[in-house]
Amino acid sequence: MKKEPLFLEPVFQERIWGGTALAEQFNYDIPSNKTGECWAISGHPNGTTKIKNGTFQGTSLDDIWRNNKDLFGNYPGEKFPLLTKILDANTDLSVQVHPNDEYGMKFENGELGKTECWYIIDCKEGAEMIFGHNASSKEELRTMIDNGQWDKLLRRVAVKPGDFFFVPSGTIHALCEGTLVLETQQSSDTTYRVYDYDRTDNEGNKRELHLEKAIDVTTVPHQEQKQNYQTETKAGTVITTFVQSEYFTVQKWNVQDNTEFTQTEAFSLFSVLDGEGTIDVQGSSYKVKKGDHFILPHDFGAFELNGKLELIVSHP
Repeated sequence: MKKEPLFLEPVFQERIWGGTALAEQFNYDIPSNKTGECWAISGHPNGTTKIKNGTFQGTSLDDIWRNNKDLFGNYPGEKFPLLTKILDANTDLSVQVHPNDEYGMKFENGELGKTECWYIIDCKEGAEMIFGHNASSKEELRTMIDNGQWDKLLRRVAVKPGDFFFVPSGTIHALCEGTLVLETQQSSDTTYRVYDYDRTDNEGNKRELHLEKAIDVTTVPHQEQKQNYQTETKAGTVITTFVQSEYFTVQKWNVQDNTEFTQTEAFSLFSVLDGEGTIDVQGSSYKVKKGDHFILPHDFGAFELNGKLELIVSHP
């Protein structure tokens, strides 16, 4: 079979906190001015993406995962394990927490847990996020939630473009107004809301909270995540490894000149944050530009990236 990248057609999700940055920054054809999420590489049933080129054009990623496992090195599991998103937090997201695999399996009909990470693409001056809490016990956590002591409970962290955050399951967190983020996560759509600022929808209804489950799964006390980035230079490319966890490895590739690589993982996910160029393999050339997302399948072998490109690259 011809070796070719699998380019994905994004799926867009409207959210109460969404905006228009996905259109403004990436020229995406978004459904409304409340578009919060671009599901860029997804095999999740709530928004599976389809291949838009080559042999598998028009086929959904979950179908390929089930029926062509050799493309993914016969990686184990019934579900495509990762989900790549771009999030436009035009206003504050709800304060939330995600379960781990064991809890999701037991209480969410076999859904995977949700460990995730964020790369800050862009943000307004003075932007911040909620990351962690100050409770020392489950009892204190419950008391502070029940009493609405949000300023005392929640930790706030300043953010700037280029920052990276690893968010394990059990971490209380929220993106805040004015941030545009690329998220790499386990393929899960399970979120437990802790606090939603008492917001209401167009009909005056507040969104559901999930306090019992949230308290159940929250890691107490909060565990700080040490940042230990590793940087290497390969020809015309600087590669920064942000995290290597049991669920995923995430890197940033800054390609400034022609660089040769070899795909050695079961499969790799690529998102182009800026620039344009080509992927060249076995005499074929594929154009890539800002806003593109693609998978290099198993045994893709040697390839060359040409041009000036800023990419987020991940693999399980």
